[in-house]
Amino acid sequence: MLVTERNILNYSCSGKIKREMKIISSTKVSLFVSLLAGSLVMVFCTMYLLFPLKPSYMILFGFLTVWTIYKLSKALVNRFLYSKVRMLYKTIHDTQVIDKDLGDKVRSTDILAEAEKEVKIWSEKRGSLVAQLKKQEKFRKEFIGNVSHELKTPIFNIQGYILTLLDGGLEDKSINRNYLERTEKSINRMITIVKDLEVISKLESGELKLMFERFNIIDLINEVLEMQEIRAHKNGIKLNFKQTADAPRFVYADKKEIFQVLNNLIVNSIKYGKDKGTTTIEVMSMDNKALIEVRDDGIGIESDNLPRIFERFYRVDKSRARNMGGSGLGLAIVKHIIDAHNQSINVSSTYGEGTSFTFSLDKSK
Repeated sequence: MLVTERNILNYSCSGKIKREMKIISSTKVSLFVSLLAGSLVMVFCTMYLLFPLKPSYMILFGFLTVWTIYKLSKALVNRFLYSKVRMLYKTIHDTQVIDKDLGDKVRSTDILAEAEKEVKIWSEKRGSLVAQLKKQEKFRKEFIGNVSHELKTPIFNIQGYILTLLDGGLEDKSINRNYLERTEKSINRMITIVKDLEVISKLESGELKLMFERFNIIDLINEVLEMQEIRAHKNGIKLNFKQTADAPRFVYADKKEIFQVLNNLIVNSIKYGKDKGTTTIEVMSMDNKALIEVRDDGIGIESDNLPRIFERFYRVDKSRARNMGGSGLGLAIVKHIIDAHNQSINVSSTYGEGTSFTFSLDKSK
């Protein structure tokens, strides 16, 4: 939402401020100061003509005249500045300023320089906010487009299979079961996408609360490897878990969410691995952190794609990932879970040689 000059004035110039602006203006300040100075000079001249005084008294009277003009003109100028700056401060801070504090500020500081500085800061923040809103709007449009594209493929597949069955394929035993199995596969893909969207939505909104506990990270990795053993064998991938004697065993984190992180990273390495390739998992120690690395010797990621690897629905190899039934949200979920633990995850890759994901967890005390 852009803030124009007219919007600012409409927002700020209301009620009491309008009344204050009617009371005093730059013209009135100039007029009051001129009348005051002229009146005092006339008084000074009249007294000099009617009552000749000693030079010392004349100097004292002249000093008092100048001092009086200074104090009264300063009070008028401060009042004028206050009425102007008050409106400005209410606009900048989007709130009701404390009149006494602002009055003290007007009297004690160079309020124009101070106001100029604050307006500059406010303008920079507004510009940054507008840029952020534009970026979010672009991201929202891309996200909606990606969701519709991801759901469109399985929906159209399901529609095609069902229409074929209704047009006579249901009575043909050679195709009816095959088409029903394909329909189930497309439905499962839709369910996966919807579930992952729900998970990432809860993570981003903070609704998903982490349940921290002490658990054995070695046992958890073995559990994930056992679950993905059939998938790895089907894709010709060897799963290798390197265990060293000094590797930390117990960590403090949300066991269920870290299971999902490991599962997503290992499944991802299997999808993008090469035939007869290897996925290696290793646990290392660094100060009070446990580092878990999942690396493969697969197709790798080009350097241009690395900065976007954790974006929702971003795929390095779109056709291959969709054929594998992925939702395109796995790495985005991984990043959100690790961030929720206040930990870090890093990726390094050489195109054609493989990829490595490394994330940290707190060791259990």
